[in-house]
Amino acid sequence: MYCLETSGLSHQFPGMGYALQDINLRVPQGAIYGFLGPNGAGKTTTLRLVLGLLRKQQGSIRFFGQSFQQQRSAILQKTGSLIESPSIYTHLTATENLEVWRKIYQSPKSRIDEVLRLTGLAHTGTRKAGRFSLGMKQRLGIAIAMLHAPSLLILDEPTNGLDPNGIIEIRELLKKLNKEQGLTILISSHLLPEIEKLATHVGIINNGRMLFQGRLQELNSYQQRSAMTKFDTGDAQQAAALLAAYHPVIESGQLLLPAGSAKHTAQINRELVQHGMDVYGIHTVQNDLESIFMQLINP
Repeated sequence: MYCLETSGLSHQFPGMGYALQDINLRVPQGAIYGFLGPNGAGKTTTLRLVLGLLRKQQGSIRFFGQSFQQQRSAILQKTGSLIESPSIYTHLTATENLEVWRKIYQSPKSRIDEVLRLTGLAHTGTRKAGRFSLGMKQRLGIAIAMLHAPSLLILDEPTNGLDPNGIIEIRELLKKLNKEQGLTILISSHLLPEIEKLATHVGIINNGRMLFQGRLQELNSYQQRSAMTKFDTGDAQQAAALLAAYHPVIESGQLLLPAGSAKHTAQINRELVQHGMDVYGIHTVQNDLESIFMQLINP
């Protein structure tokens, strides 16, 4: 079952081209879904549309199998969100901030202590939120989003601007919420290495179009398929001519061919040697996921 799915979601701002075109988002129940793309790719526009913060123009939006248009109130009661910066009162403590939102959500008082504990803010006591670090403010924003015990949490760039320690804190918090609370999380980011450490599923968007969607393992598999074998020969141009049938590429004076089995590599080496070529080294080169990401958004 999908906690969130969109079909043909498109949006155009007045006087501009399409900000989104045919976005088919699929967020499985129980997943941590990393919604990836460079700044301006359409991530925030997508999230604002699915939460009803922008009026939908084209396509459909469904949460928990229900139409958002028809069941908006019931759906929002099961969905928590943090879009852009958290809405907190800096002159109030964490508990006082949560009390304001508790009354809006009509949540039980006991929920305040629970979300403070879950987000690691139980120790803040009488300290005003204005004295919190940026990471603590982000955690307070997540605590507010969780007050009404949602099934789905939607976060837009929650680690943006954080120092490395703050990023780790948010990452570990989200893992904990997913594992211990069974919370499905949709998190947008432009930082692939961070999402790689966190997500179970990934969607990649650029220029308003989805370029990839699937399990993180599928992206890893894409990485494996893009691996190359590098042959260090005395004359890369001559070697490329001899191996034209294998579609070689010359890079920095060395020959690159799509990676194959050990037997396949040995066969290529044999062909080079039989034609009198010296082979000084053979290395397998795998693109990291960040390189794959860049290839997808810059074909």
